[in-house]
Amino acid sequence: MNCIETIYKAQIEVKKSKFLSFLVPSSKFKEFHKKLKQEHPKANHIVWAIRELNSFNQIVENSSDDGEPKGAAATPTLNQLRGSNLVDCAILTVRYFGGIKLGVGGMARAYSLAAKSVIQNAQIKEYKKLIDYKICKPYSEQRELEYHLKKLEISDIKREFLNDRVCYYLKVTQEIIDKLNVL
Repeated sequence: MNCIETIYKAQIEVKKSKFLSFLVPSSKFKEFHKKLKQEHPKANHIVWAIRELNSFNQIVENSSDDGEPKGAAATPTLNQLRGSNLVDCAILTVRYFGGIKLGVGGMARAYSLAAKSVIQNAQIKEYKKLIDYKICKPYSEQRELEYHLKKLEISDIKREFLNDRVCYYLKVTQEIIDKLNVL
């Protein structure tokens, strides 16, 4: 499985219709969808498809044609996510109608091409499941632990300062947890 860490954009034009596609981490999907609606009020459609892993490690998929003919927009978009084996991300495509009807088949090809082009622009990484992990150390070992966290390139850190120790709440892979347990 694969994933992304940041937002990517691509634009194509098919028979004068403009398609702006965005590949977005699923954690930013809802906020980004609202932002697109505000930024593109004259857009005819904002089609989307999302694939996520749930807590049982199952892939959950959802999509919306946003008024386009059923199956002509969201399904081809979702199929591009499936074909690239992407999880925990979404593709949103903003369409501006160019005056020439594409037909259902032409529309499906256009949305598929838009999704494919944004995936090709993306820096795709191998998916690694993140686990919530807590590690507590006495204050005397705080500097050493922070040194190791920095060396392991862990950036999602929340700290809790207690009377006799400091606790770190991390989102990390099992591989990182194994390295931290050796400390």
